[in-house]
Amino acid sequence: MDPAAEHQQQLRSLRDFLLVYNRMTELCFRHCVSNLNYRLLTGQEERCLDGCAGKLVHANHRLVRAYVATMPSILQRRAQQLQEPPPGASPDAPAAPGPGEPSQGGASAGT
Repeated sequence: MDPAAEHQQQLRSLRDFLLVYNRMTELCFRHCVSNLNYRLLTGQEERCLDGCAGKLVHANHRLVRAYVATMPSILQRRAQQLQEPPPGASPDAPAAPGPGEPSQGGASAGT
């Protein structure tokens, strides 16, 4: 992979990570923090945030494992579909003439 493409992939990965992190932070904050009158979190809020973040990270890991496990079979199916002729097409039928090419029907244009 060339360095520019690798750099773009790294930027996409970082962006995806930050999107997941920001969404998790927002969800857990809205769910767990109810009192903004104090500078520090209460013990209950801290426990809630730990549990919330832990559940989301665990769920994300499960999703990634499932994605990694199923992706090879999906790619293999797509490759097979690309290699198969379209439905209704005969594999030994001659190709249709292109624009400006004479047809192979045997009849000439003058008859």
